Amino acid sequence: METIIDLQPRIRRFIETVLAKNRLAHAYLFIGQKGSGKRQLATKFAQRLLCSERDHPPCGRCSACLRIAHHNHPDVRWIQPEGQSIKIDQVREMQKTFTYRRAETEWRVLIIDRADTLTPQAANSLLKFMEEPQPGTIILLLAEDRELILPTIRSRCQELIFQPPTPEQLKQVLTQQVGEAQATLVSHLTADLEEATSLCQLEWFAELKRVVLQLIEDCVRGRPRAMYHIQDTWLKVAKEKEQTDIGLDLMLFWYRDLLYIKLDMEEKIVYIDQRERLREQGLSLSRVKIATAMEHILEAKRRLKAHVHPQLLLEQLVLRLQEG
Repeated sequence: METIIDLQPRIRRFIETVLAKNRLAHAYLFIGQKGSGKRQLATKFAQRLLCSERDHPPCGRCSACLRIAHHNHPDVRWIQPEGQSIKIDQVREMQKTFTYRRAETEWRVLIIDRADTLTPQAANSLLKFMEEPQPGTIILLLAEDRELILPTIRSRCQELIFQPPTPEQLKQVLTQQVGEAQATLVSHLTADLEEATSLCQLEWFAELKRVVLQLIEDCVRGRPRAMYHIQDTWLKVAKEKEQTDIGLDLMLFWYRDLLYIKLDMEEKIVYIDQRERLREQGLSLSRVKIATAMEHILEAKRRLKAHVHPQLLLEQLVLRLQEG
């Protein structure tokens, strides 16, 4: 089964090469946006070093591999933000732990997740630790924003850039788990496999999709009840601003699909399980009306980021969609 880290073949090959030739650097900096596979590859890196089948890809089944996957192996230490940042006390505690003898293996791995949230004090403390590398210790720093990492830390790392998966690549991975229709839609909402998988399992997301499609149907047909859907259904399902933003994306995708239908580009649609409904609505809307509706939705997304109240924003959007 294909996973998100299979979408980083260049980096996987590089890591396998340095492991096979025993040319490991002291520290690596994994740079890439959320969902690009940094955590998964860091886990595989540690498993590759500590797996009982050390001359082969990690088995994923032995005690070492399983404990690494569950973040409870004594020779693999994860540091993650406490609140909004990684603090100096966390780094000091790690340094103290690394002064002890290895518990089981010849390697120890330190994985600093979201290293771009290190406080200045924590970063400087980490730098001192990196300036005197201990034999058999590998440091993996995972970050989204390279520029938030101290240049002096970056200079001591081998940098590896993770490319974000395309919607099509993410869809291929997701299809194995949730089916093609759901995978096609969700892969356009996020590039993060974990977030995409989670969305597919959340009841509010499935309900929000139903509400969005019904609201669009009422707007297209000019039904007065469209306005009532906002208070009676949408706001009861999408209680957070982020959920309303996803709902607006779902609306935008629908109107974009309508435009694809009008342009005879049906192979590009996202709602692949709603083809007939899209074709039917497409007959009653011109390209200009569809494009105008998309502009209204994009404006609503901008206003949502400007902290306009969701109910007011949605009511105004419905009025504009019905006016055409």
